Amino acid sequence: MASLKAPFRLNRPPARIAFPFLAMLLTLMAQPAAAEPLTVPGPSGPLEGEMILVPDARAGIVIVPGSGPTDRDGNSPEGLRSDSYKLLAEGLSEAGVSTLRIDKRGFFGSAKAVSDPEDVTIRNYAEDVDLWLSAFSQRIGTDCVWLAGHSEGGLVALVAAARGASPCGLILLSTPGRRIGDLMREQFRRNPANAPFLDELDGLVAALEAGETRDPETISAPLRPFFRIGLQRYMIQLFAYDPVEIAKDVMLPILILQGDRDAQVTSVDAELLAGAAPRARLKLLPGVTHLLKQDVPGQPFATYSDPNLPLDTKVVEEIAGFIASAGER
Repeated sequence: MASLKAPFRLNRPPARIAFPFLAMLLTLMAQPAAAEPLTVPGPSGPLEGEMILVPDARAGIVIVPGSGPTDRDGNSPEGLRSDSYKLLAEGLSEAGVSTLRIDKRGFFGSAKAVSDPEDVTIRNYAEDVDLWLSAFSQRIGTDCVWLAGHSEGGLVALVAAARGASPCGLILLSTPGRRIGDLMREQFRRNPANAPFLDELDGLVAALEAGETRDPETISAPLRPFFRIGLQRYMIQLFAYDPVEIAKDVMLPILILQGDRDAQVTSVDAELLAGAAPRARLKLLPGVTHLLKQDVPGQPFATYSDPNLPLDTKVVEEIAGFIASAGER
């Protein structure tokens, strides 16, 4: 945004009576685009999201959250406080792109959509995304709506596209390129605190991959909260998806953004996806964590817990540029 000095050529203080006007103008110009709610019908109640609409926007993006109880802003009651999705939406609005951030069925504004938030599947989430694409497209008056999925949300976006959803393209942010069971095994081994439980964890993942649940009472107490019976059922269907095989059949333009300081998903995943998807572009982001922010040296969880840390500037820049270039083809 240009400063007031250039267009007004103010070489000396304006008359006193002009100050209130200029102050008001500055305040109005500094206001971010207003957020508006949007709902679509869910299985038992409404699904809820929040839009930031940009006048004459070149395109819209539906932002699909990651795993667990992650809300439309990118936060979770399980200790995640990043505001990553909110910051992404605000940054994209400044770049001329409208956005819709959603709450998944069973959580937050979409809590009444299902009675049990753990009684869901990736396919259910993909079906919901199809509804969001249609409703958001009608609201902003354009057929060009993209899907941006973060982490597990990237898998949801891939599945939605493979099942026939018709976004303009996909933005895959910190998205797994390997089966989730394999990724979990790798993550377990990165944490020294898991050493006493590695054999048990391997056995649990193997059982779920085979479609078998385990009685939570037979699981070591420290692991039990992560393997509740509802979560086990969810993981059984989650582990069946191979992101690479799905990406092979998605003919849409795809931008893959991956930070090299991501402790959950790695550049290996991004490269696998880029090698599989016919129209993919991969951009590795130096110093960027899973939450799309610059890593803070010596503070490995800072980007998970500090909403005041900004997104890496390249995230919005790459997305806006990719959308613009796709529209020119």
